[in-house]
Amino acid sequence: MSQATVTIHTTFLPHTDPEASLAFYRDGLGFELRLDVGEGTMRWLTVGPANQPDTAFVLTPAGMGDYTDEEKAVITAMMAKGTYATVILASTDLDATFSQLKESGATVLQEIADEGWGTRDCVFRDPAGNTVRIQQAA
Repeated sequence: MSQATVTIHTTFLPHTDPEASLAFYRDGLGFELRLDVGEGTMRWLTVGPANQPDTAFVLTPAGMGDYTDEEKAVITAMMAKGTYATVILASTDLDATFSQLKESGATVLQEIADEGWGTRDCVFRDPAGNTVRIQQAA
């Protein structure tokens, strides 16, 4: 029996403001908008890097799903603290990516730094509070 190949296809990240999230991921990071479903704040936005058509984030309205009011309150509180979701990206030009995101008005959590474990990276918070760490690609 041959070994199957498994790839990363799609992951979900919550948003609290679809337009602000779209500005961060499309305008700040340069991702392409692939799908925009719904209206108002109840929109599901699929975004991803143009050079990786089979990899995407679906930005979903926060707290959607079969959650109790108490669970929704916990999710909202964790998002506000930046502890609900983290994404790690890689850039072939970290300095340019950092400048582009910073100039777009994104919240910087950490300037570019050489980490003790050998990675050069920076950290932002997206408009919903998700932590976005970006590493220099090898």
